[in-house]
Amino acid sequence: MSVGINRYKADLRDFDFVLLEQFKLGTLVGQGPFEAWDVDQSRAILSEGYRFVKDELGPLHASGDREGCRLENGQVRTPKGFKEAWAKVYETGFKSLVADVQYGGQGAPFMLYVLLEELMSGANIAFSMYPGLTHGAVDLVMEFGTPDQKKRYVEPMLTGKWAGTMCLTEPHAGSDVGSARTSARRLPDGRYAVKGTKIYISGGDQDITENIVHLVLARVEGAPAGTKGLSLFIVPKMKVKADGTLDGSNDVATASIEHKMGINGSATCVLNFGENDACVGELVGTVENVGMPQMFKMMNGARIAVGVQGLGLMGSAYLNALEYAKDRKQGPSIKNFKDATAPRVAIVEHADIRRMLLDAKAHVEGSRALVMKLAAHWDRAHQLKGKDDEQAAYHHGQVELLTPIVKAFTTDEAFRVCENMIQVYGGAGYLKDWPVEQYARDAKILSIYEGTNHIQAMDLVGRKMGQAGGANYMAFMQDVGNFLEAQRGHPRLGEDVQQLAAALEAVQASAMLLLGWSQGGQLQNVPLAANRFLQMMGRLTVGWLLLEQALIADTALQEGAAADKAFYEGKVYGARYFARNVLPLVEGSAKVLAAADTSALDMPLEAFGS
Repeated sequence: MSVGINRYKADLRDFDFVLLEQFKLGTLVGQGPFEAWDVDQSRAILSEGYRFVKDELGPLHASGDREGCRLENGQVRTPKGFKEAWAKVYETGFKSLVADVQYGGQGAPFMLYVLLEELMSGANIAFSMYPGLTHGAVDLVMEFGTPDQKKRYVEPMLTGKWAGTMCLTEPHAGSDVGSARTSARRLPDGRYAVKGTKIYISGGDQDITENIVHLVLARVEGAPAGTKGLSLFIVPKMKVKADGTLDGSNDVATASIEHKMGINGSATCVLNFGENDACVGELVGTVENVGMPQMFKMMNGARIAVGVQGLGLMGSAYLNALEYAKDRKQGPSIKNFKDATAPRVAIVEHADIRRMLLDAKAHVEGSRALVMKLAAHWDRAHQLKGKDDEQAAYHHGQVELLTPIVKAFTTDEAFRVCENMIQVYGGAGYLKDWPVEQYARDAKILSIYEGTNHIQAMDLVGRKMGQAGGANYMAFMQDVGNFLEAQRGHPRLGEDVQQLAAALEAVQASAMLLLGWSQGGQLQNVPLAANRFLQMMGRLTVGWLLLEQALIADTALQEGAAADKAFYEGKVYGARYFARNVLPLVEGSAKVLAAADTSALDMPLEAFGS
């Protein structure tokens, strides 16, 4: 049901480039576990996905934002068209793309799935959150559930009959998950009576599906304090009988919904479990007090998904602004600025507009490469598991290392790119007549939910860099170093490769400083510098991947790729811009980090003001 105008735009040529030319899907498909897939089939999925989101999801983006969700007599009502769009999404089979074939999935490569998710998120992020969270719930139950739980819950969620959510946050416990007070009391039949309140629950209620499977963190009576005492429970909105049929209300009530800056078509709910002492849940699997490790399966997937959401928004913001800049005429060329009679030119001819557009292009395409780098490691780890465990462990380690960077760097840049694309439009960009103001509002939440970007930074410096005795981090540095050694003398890009070398040296020096602070009694310096260091890692990685793209493009140009000349030239100029304008900021950040300024900690609280 289309109720508006689609404004979403994507560049499928760039999708082809990262999928086939940079990350070489062709070497992955046609062999286990992706033997059922080939390149042509994958390209067809993306082409059909783009058509689908433009026809079905894009037209609901602005209308869903303006209508929003509403709570009527305890039931959330979603915007017009969302229910019909949900049914169409599941008819296409898009949401079962990467699910295990034994549960009715299609077993596709993760690289293909993240590009399809970029299309869905960019076209309508608020809508895409409902099936996105359901996908995460499916993955978690498939990984940790009992055979009976998989039988009763996976198929209804995988086919869209039911939805799923994750329920962590409580009024007094946001990022401090270990302070959760939601309780679970053992019942004689092996199930648990669940009682408590969860807030900020995306998709916590809706009128789209007949049931919602909530995955709820709670503490069993007598369990230890902190995160080590949390267990994870399946708590459906409607009770589920042993045969999978529904059995009435499960005492899960929607107390309220939040009225937000963006993603207004996504219901963000306050949920009360067990107000009438009649809410029953079942332990995920069979072991208590392992809720956090289980939930991290869903959270890590969600963090990658949030990075993809940011990518979808900034990609469309860039392409919309580019189109507007080519059409909007204002002012003469700088060459004729003193001539009042000179013809007005399209604003894309003005230097600052071109600077902002090239900056956006580089960050969009670099962030897409970053996401795809993680996805390629994911697929290789999956393919090599049990065949070459050493290489599988390497790829898995890179997924771990890159996850906080994908989540934080991409979402920070998404908001910044959207903000700058409003600037390209000028005053028009501030109006709801154009899509970029909504992209900016929708994008802001991305740096906050699924673990704030500071949490991602602390995860990177406090945990991920030290995983496997530091082997994952060292392997990443070696990969960048190998690239540098091979390309330092490149006849056309060597100067830009040298900028990458300087950035690598700055990151390595900063990493040693962080380690020294952690081990030398200056631990307070680490959280002050963590965000800066993650940004440095993000810029280093994106600079590397953009230069890798530029080398592929340069080779194609040298071989006379006339049909795609403009596309490949764009790759070279995007990488060159990033190397010369962004990578030097890594060196500057390293100097600031090394100064170890503690003003924010030293200043008396009273000096902040009253």
